[in-house]
Amino acid sequence: MSKRIFPAEWALHAASWFTWPANPDTWTDAIDAVRRDLASAFVEIARGEPVLVNVASAEEAEQVHELTGGHPDVVTLNLPSNDSWCRDHGPTIVMEGGRPKAITWNYNAWGGKYPPYDLDAKLGAQMAACIGVPHEKASITLEGGALESNGEDILLTTASCVLNPNRNPGLTREDAERHLIERLGLPIVGWLEGELDGDDTDGHIDNLVRFSGPYSILIAESIAGLANILELNRLEQISGRTFRMDTLPSPPVLLHEGHPLPCSHMNFYVTNACVILPTYGGESDQTAQRTLTEHFPSHNIVPVDCRSIIRGLGAIHCLSQQIPAFDGFIRPTDDFLS
Repeated sequence: MSKRIFPAEWALHAASWFTWPANPDTWTDAIDAVRRDLASAFVEIARGEPVLVNVASAEEAEQVHELTGGHPDVVTLNLPSNDSWCRDHGPTIVMEGGRPKAITWNYNAWGGKYPPYDLDAKLGAQMAACIGVPHEKASITLEGGALESNGEDILLTTASCVLNPNRNPGLTREDAERHLIERLGLPIVGWLEGELDGDDTDGHIDNLVRFSGPYSILIAESIAGLANILELNRLEQISGRTFRMDTLPSPPVLLHEGHPLPCSHMNFYVTNACVILPTYGGESDQTAQRTLTEHFPSHNIVPVDCRSIIRGLGAIHCLSQQIPAFDGFIRPTDDFLS
């Protein structure tokens, strides 16, 4: 039987996938700035791989192409959505025997917080069909931002998300691990703790702890307490490996209408050519960039101003989804360009 594995994010990509910001309730008066900032990230990512962008209309496709200067490797696809968080409504693509399979999770908009989500709940399977990848429906409810893989043997997640009654009432840690191991092929599951002020995901791992190599860990300074260090030590013992561990600093506190926004440098996205680093206009931006340069020496570290994007309560990693490279990948044709 072929081994299944959820590749690490730094493994070679066939493409990156995004969903164009269109929901006015998410960003209100910031949506034009959000689109400009995200389009700048598309251009950087497209230096090393195609960028696929889900849109709902010819007007949205025109916005994408205008803001990216008509970049030939930015492709718009007619796949309507409720919102733009492609990490969460997109499929998690694993490899099995050299072939891709798209895992689609039950999706309920982070515990039913943001109805309607009917389009987003169907989008993962539609995206898989668009690139000709078979999809496998999981039986538990979660989002891609709750999952972090080292591409070898370890999956990181949080109980506050996966075991939350607003997603999986009655699900035990043991049953969750069985489901995750079966779907993703990573035999060791680590359970971290923490939640940023203003976070509406109940503690997605991609704001808290990230791998930068198979046994290299970056952890948000704000959650680098004893409980999480002990859990990482437990994973070292199980895997028989010693981790390299560094912290990323906390960005400055940003408020919108008096409420804190969940700013995190941990929400970076690793692509073939570069690492997109969310920045927030403080001294921590430069510190985070230096640290990522040390951890990803073969990548350019590209800062993208996320002070508008974070108004939607997420950043670059939340908006992205990678397609691992596989033989026979055919880039979809643009649905709106003749």
